[in-house]
Amino acid sequence: MPLLILRRLLQAALILLGVALITFVLLYAMPADPARMIAGRSATAQTVANIRHELGLDLPLFTQFWNYLTGLLQGNLGRSYAQKTEVATLIASRLPATLVLMAAGIFMELALGLVFGITAAVNRGGFVDRTVMMASFVGVSAPHFVMALLLLYVFAVTLGWFPMSGFGTLAHVVLPATTLGLLGAGWYARMVRSTMIDVLAQDYVRTANAKGLSTTRILLRHALPNALLPVIAMIGIDIGQFMGGVVMVEAVYGWPGIGQLAWQAIQQVDIPIIMGVTLVSALAIVTGNLIADVTAPLIDPRIRAQ
Repeated sequence: MPLLILRRLLQAALILLGVALITFVLLYAMPADPARMIAGRSATAQTVANIRHELGLDLPLFTQFWNYLTGLLQGNLGRSYAQKTEVATLIASRLPATLVLMAAGIFMELALGLVFGITAAVNRGGFVDRTVMMASFVGVSAPHFVMALLLLYVFAVTLGWFPMSGFGTLAHVVLPATTLGLLGAGWYARMVRSTMIDVLAQDYVRTANAKGLSTTRILLRHALPNALLPVIAMIGIDIGQFMGGVVMVEAVYGWPGIGQLAWQAIQQVDIPIIMGVTLVSALAIVTGNLIADVTAPLIDPRIRAQ
């Protein structure tokens, strides 16, 4: 186990380095000029050149990346061009809202995925099973922004049940969490259905049926705990994968997290913030995968045996 953790940490460091390099090169290749955005349209060429020199944007690409990487190793994510504030401070102020949304989204997808997956497994091969699987396929295929706009239009604009944007109350978190939950529930529903079907075919389940136990007790007491083992391992992966969806959902719902911060930075060509949010998201994905790799063998002995 210690060797596994060490190997994963080394891989994580290489992945983060690769993400930083690719993102930096792509931002460098953008046609937009951060110095021009800061100076304004009416600024002279000399003013723009002075700003580029002040920000170090006139240095060679390798030198810029090396300076950024050196600061990054010291815990410095840079300073925002537009907001004149440390990127680490901006991300730290927005991160709690993102974590709240992420936790609510994971709870929502687990609740929906378990209900739909168990329902499909119990009704295997029937109309309910086919309907749930079709709905799960649509859910995992739908883009986040499409689902967000649809729910926003139906439940906020048309029905007026929930606020269109904002943060602070339970009503504000329902639609964003539901958007994330519906799109993630399809994966859990399909996995729970598959594992539940395997568990229901085991001898101890048939024995419980022969003893005359109720269907509800068999499902909840005997079958579900064993079917949940791979699902629990998937939660660690979701911690990272949710970051990609959270960025888009926050932008649609005006949720004051790092997703909205990234969207504003893209509009302003604020490279330090874009780099910072990208690296934090990559770190979350790497951490989530590391948690899944470490906890999966502890949760499921079959994985440890393999």
